[in-house]
Amino acid sequence: MTKILFICHGSICRSPMARFIFQNEIDKLGLHDKYIVDAKAVSREEIGNDMYPPAKRCLDKHNIPYVKTSSSQVTRSDYDYYDYLIIMDEHNRYLLERIVGNDKDKKVYTLLSFAGLQSDISDPWYTGDFEECYKDIVKGVNGLLTKIL
Repeated sequence: MTKILFICHGSICRSPMARFIFQNEIDKLGLHDKYIVDAKAVSREEIGNDMYPPAKRCLDKHNIPYVKTSSSQVTRSDYDYYDYLIIMDEHNRYLLERIVGNDKDKKVYTLLSFAGLQSDISDPWYTGDFEECYKDIVKGVNGLLTKIL
């Protein structure tokens, strides 16, 4: 079983969107029993909060199913448990390293690196552009699927 953790600042926009977009793709491929997928935050600001309503509306627009979430912060034990820790931007890497230490096992990746890009996924909390965020996440998820399949 491959274990994947999507990580962003508060885990109310980008990482839960990535979780559900990835989950939808593996469900369509009949591979839901081969993966454990979750989303967490590097900050504590949104602990306990559900996914941000505009993120839900964006997923609804693209017919991506989701469930109620509750943001939680990534822990040191998450680094040991998950095979892939996938961050949305380089600032997430900095904060993640403060929590889990050095990436000695080379498990931390930016999502867009799987699409061959060295860029961040913009935080729609600040930009308001959930559609651009969605498109970037889809690019990264497609690249991730290509790598792991």
